[in-house]
Amino acid sequence: MEKIELISTRQFVILCILTFGLYEVWWIYKSWRFFRDKDNLDILPVARTLFSIFYLYALFEKIQSYSKSVGNTKAFSSIGSFIAILAMNLTGYLPDPFWLVSFLTFYFFIPAFESLNFAIRYSSAFTVVESESFNTRQIILMLVGGAFLLLVLIGLLVPLE
Repeated sequence: MEKIELISTRQFVILCILTFGLYEVWWIYKSWRFFRDKDNLDILPVARTLFSIFYLYALFEKIQSYSKSVGNTKAFSSIGSFIAILAMNLTGYLPDPFWLVSFLTFYFFIPAFESLNFAIRYSSAFTVVESESFNTRQIILMLVGGAFLLLVLIGLLVPLE
């Protein structure tokens, strides 16, 4: 049985915020890689991540199907999540400080994230390790991202002269 480490929703949210949404991209990649390995698919997870505008809906549908197959009765709207994520990413083009709304994109990933975690957790094919804390790489990402976030917020608050 393959061992898989799962992070909590709280950890996911913190990582998404402190990495300016880059953790969401990492999660998309890891999810495609998981399905490639689990289902022996002939896909390129990197390409599906880079072109996620074309593949994100399919990923959400795949997660939903897998989750239902192991008994998850809680569904989410794949198309609704995809459209909301697309719309939230477009808010990044708004003027200061309104573009900060784009940081909330993670919210629309949560249903898929939790559904995939449920499926992995209740599948008999995997041994699950629940991550109790952040690992070293995640801590480094949070420190660097947190420093950049602090600089961005200071830049928004300090008036230009």
